[in-house]
Amino acid sequence: MPPPLPTCARALADLLVALSAARALPKGQQLHGHLLKAGHLPATASSHTLLGHHLLTLYSRCALPALSHRAFLDLPTPPSPAAWSSLISSFAQNGLPVAAFDAFRGMIAAGVPVEEAVSVNDFTISCIIRVCAAATLFELGAQVHARAIKTSLDSSPFVGSSLVSLYSKCGLVECAYQVFYEAPERNLGIWNAVLIASAQHGHTDAAFRRFIEMQNDGYRPNHITFLCMLTACSHAGLVDEGKRYFSLMKEHGIEPKAEHYAAMVDLLGRVGRISEAFDLIESMPMEPPESVWGALLMACRMFKDADTAAIAAKRLFETGSRSSGAHMLLSNTYAAAGRHADAALARKAMRDAGVRKETGLSWLEAAGEVHTFVSNCRRHKRSEEIYSVLEKVGEKMEAAGYVADTSAVLKDVDGDEKQTTVRYHSERLAVGLGLLIVPEGMPIRVMKNLRVCDDCHNAIKYLTKCTGRVVILRDNRRFHHFKDGACSCGDFW
Repeated sequence: MPPPLPTCARALADLLVALSAARALPKGQQLHGHLLKAGHLPATASSHTLLGHHLLTLYSRCALPALSHRAFLDLPTPPSPAAWSSLISSFAQNGLPVAAFDAFRGMIAAGVPVEEAVSVNDFTISCIIRVCAAATLFELGAQVHARAIKTSLDSSPFVGSSLVSLYSKCGLVECAYQVFYEAPERNLGIWNAVLIASAQHGHTDAAFRRFIEMQNDGYRPNHITFLCMLTACSHAGLVDEGKRYFSLMKEHGIEPKAEHYAAMVDLLGRVGRISEAFDLIESMPMEPPESVWGALLMACRMFKDADTAAIAAKRLFETGSRSSGAHMLLSNTYAAAGRHADAALARKAMRDAGVRKETGLSWLEAAGEVHTFVSNCRRHKRSEEIYSVLEKVGEKMEAAGYVADTSAVLKDVDGDEKQTTVRYHSERLAVGLGLLIVPEGMPIRVMKNLRVCDDCHNAIKYLTKCTGRVVILRDNRRFHHFKDGACSCGDFW
């Protein structure tokens, strides 16, 4: 045990804790300067080590992982398990999973006893896995899982819920289910994780069953649970079931939040009940946020309701949103409805507002490398092969009946150029690379930051029919499992 801190140092440590909790960076930096001038840092004396640790935490909470790392390096060696944990958490919580994993391996290599690491690092490992899940870094996440097994950290329900999210978000939903079933201990978090996995992969009946099983096991649903169930209903178009779960919230003493209303608007909008969705928004007890109007705007795009789209877009922009997606949805809705002059005006308004269109990205992870594409991109080192394989498969697709849908192309160009525009969207290029480097018998898993367009969705169905391959595509709406010319979403997304 280190000797107790002197009274002055203890007071400084307490002040750092308070500043860290408040994320008061300027005052924290002033105190850091004072500690340096007063000779309290670098923390060469064991009685002052805690000051350095609290500085590490301060910079982590203020989203400055580089300064956290600097504070860690200034600690006396060997660092404590708590210091290692704080460093790993700093990297993980600030979106640096590779650095977090490297730090975790460094901790193990430094000989930190597992029995000491377990108490501080199940949360840390959970953070790393969640960052991997958010970035869909399956291979790195699987390495973290393997390390968690070796150190017995996988028995933690916090790690378990993170693993369920990792495998689900990377398209391996059966692995997510296996982690859930084999979890030695469950909490509400892991139940919610498996519910949202079921919802996002279109396993609606499974979500309904697990909702009942969760309550039978003694867990009371919370607001996240109900959001999972509303999402499941939305992805399946089950309006009556969605309304039932929405009403059930109040029976459990839970007042619907804005995200629950957004899910209900999404559900009603997906089935074309746009006026009912609009009425629901008008009845909300709080000011509708961007997500609610965005859900309505998406429905208007799907059903070519340009008039309601204009109202939804106006209300959305009044929230202060600078979403490029909203501008593009409005423009696309006008174009789909044949109102090309209005579509041009919407795009001009977007330019005048200084809003730039979000770039559509798709990526594929294979052999430890993440390959990223944009539409019509030729920067990849295997671009010639990718375009060649897509052309060859495209001939087979056309012979099987595929016809390109160019209705979403806004450019005033001829039909051939429109077909070229949609043929090489980013997800198609990622799938093309998958055909080249993903072994036969393995699914091609592609992630996309925007909604997959109607033509690409149809094209990938034909591609799987003509090649016998399985493609798992995650867009910003849901997962699509393509196999033998069909998609798990039933063309409903």
